[in-house]
Amino acid sequence: MRSVCIVGAGAVGGVLGARLAASGVRTSALARGATLHALRTHGWRLRDARSGEILTAPVTASDDPTELGQADLVVLAVKATALADAVRALPPLLAPHTTVLTAMNGVPWWFFAAGAGIPAELRGLRLRAVDPDGAIAATVPADRVLGGVVHYSASVVEPGYAVANAGRELIVGEPDGSRSERAIEVTGLLTAAGFAATLSERIQADVWYKLWGNMTMNPVSVLTGATSDLILDDPLVHAFCVAVMREAAQVGDRIGCHIDETPADRMVVTRKLGAMTTSMLQDARSGRPIELDALVGAVREIAAAVGVPTPSTDALHGLTRLTARTRGLHP
Repeated sequence: MRSVCIVGAGAVGGVLGARLAASGVRTSALARGATLHALRTHGWRLRDARSGEILTAPVTASDDPTELGQADLVVLAVKATALADAVRALPPLLAPHTTVLTAMNGVPWWFFAAGAGIPAELRGLRLRAVDPDGAIAATVPADRVLGGVVHYSASVVEPGYAVANAGRELIVGEPDGSRSERAIEVTGLLTAAGFAATLSERIQADVWYKLWGNMTMNPVSVLTGATSDLILDDPLVHAFCVAVMREAAQVGDRIGCHIDETPADRMVVTRKLGAMTTSMLQDARSGRPIELDALVGAVREIAAAVGVPTPSTDALHGLTRLTARTRGLHP
């Protein structure tokens, strides 16, 4: 793959773009506003929070996808709230052979299109919380998609300037579970760029596991304004988060995405992150829409489809949705 276009040059996309470009890959970025200006002026900029090292690399940036032209690989690294708009801009970037790698939070639109372990009766289920009118799947069908799960922490110090805080893990996999040539090639491309990239034959299970770990801390942080350590320290809030995680694990069992860990196991991992400000709380503080539907609304929709009661998840979704709406952060 000789050319990669990053759609969503924020924290996650900024890290991906900078490291791919530094490894010799020809990169472009679909961006706008201050981010576009910064990329045109400085190129990719990435600072390693631990070493202080600053990485720079060239990029072709535009707010017009027709100027960028078709790419071999398009990386969708936008917030779920911006997905519909981003997808509408994709067609000029897509050649018949172009692969679209999703590097986003929450349940993706292609989750039930195919996949090893997904019950046959759920194949083709469209999640209205993610793709209300089916326009996303119509533009980017599952056979064009390569699923990605990001397990690294990143932030943006200013538009067009990303910070890699911790981790380099990326999981890549075909929605149908196959070990395709393109999946192997993209995994190798990411490895050469310095990521700890692995190829999964159960990418839906990897997506669900990450969701299971962050679908509580994110909305609860918006409700409380608290960092993750304070959420874990409060026994009542802690217990509520555990209840939500148990419901999500039950849903996972019904859709072929079993989780071996207990909520307590996962809380130990979260505890190691210290006083973490979640991405959703960062968005809320900045007045940006929050990714509630993809992280929590989609879980409720799937639970209803498989007949799993989710009273705690329902409460979490309703309270966070109302809080967000009163602050102009949710439709």
